[in-house]
Amino acid sequence: MKFNKGILFILIGAGGFGFTPVFAKLGFSYGYSLGQITIVQMLISFLFLWILTLLNKRSSFKGITKKNILPIMMTGCLVGLTSVLYYGSMQYLPASLSIILMFQFVWIGIILEWIFSKVKPAPITILSIILILIGVFFASDIMNGEIHGLPVKGLVYGILSAFTYAGFIFFSGKVAVHVDAWTRTSIMVTGSTILVLVLFIRDIPTIVPLEGNLILVAAGVALFGAVLPPLFFAAGAPLVSGGIANILTSIELPIAILSASLILSEEVAPLQWLGTVIILVAIILNELGSNLFRKVKSKT
Repeated sequence: MKFNKGILFILIGAGGFGFTPVFAKLGFSYGYSLGQITIVQMLISFLFLWILTLLNKRSSFKGITKKNILPIMMTGCLVGLTSVLYYGSMQYLPASLSIILMFQFVWIGIILEWIFSKVKPAPITILSIILILIGVFFASDIMNGEIHGLPVKGLVYGILSAFTYAGFIFFSGKVAVHVDAWTRTSIMVTGSTILVLVLFIRDIPTIVPLEGNLILVAAGVALFGAVLPPLFFAAGAPLVSGGIANILTSIELPIAILSASLILSEEVAPLQWLGTVIILVAIILNELGSNLFRKVKSKT
């Protein structure tokens, strides 16, 4: 029963993150800038997570030191950069394409593990990377020429968001992992908030007075992007294996593309859906393939 709850929690968290492009695009349609949306989003996330952390009787500040508080905040800065680059990409590209570009964090993370942790990818992992790249080829709709003529800036922002997100995942698994998850997340969002305020310092005066539409949009991005995912991941991750958790989080990709199609009325071609399916299959193959290969090999 607990296992089922864990699966449900992770699916809700990952699925929620898939709706963030809807709110980001809505904010741009209202005429708000990237800086305005990101600043208010981070402030809402900062307040909400710290309130939850301080009210949660199980949360603890044990293990926080002068040496590790800065690395935790710097790891959080990668989340802030991911938001800036990811939503910045959506200013120039269809949300579905920005999502696909950001999702390249999967294979980039494997490369980071190889470079920094000296963990050489297994043959099944290399096959998965090749499949992901094939999936990107179809999902970006290059064959129909849809990618031609799109602003290079949007494409660069999109792929950079994949690098920063992969960096966040990599370093969040290395920095102060013994510290309470809620406290660590709140310190990370503090780093993100400070970074965003510095990057968009000129936009700070423009958010006052706070307009209702800006609060609505930023609250949606904050809720589905920075509050619900950590909440449900923290509850569900301990109840399932790491491999299953990674597979479940990939539900974000089809949900994000589906929401872009249904809610934002973006056209998603059949070949793009094929590419999305190939990417998901590659992720599942990478997570389960090695274990299945070992089991088959042990039986022979």
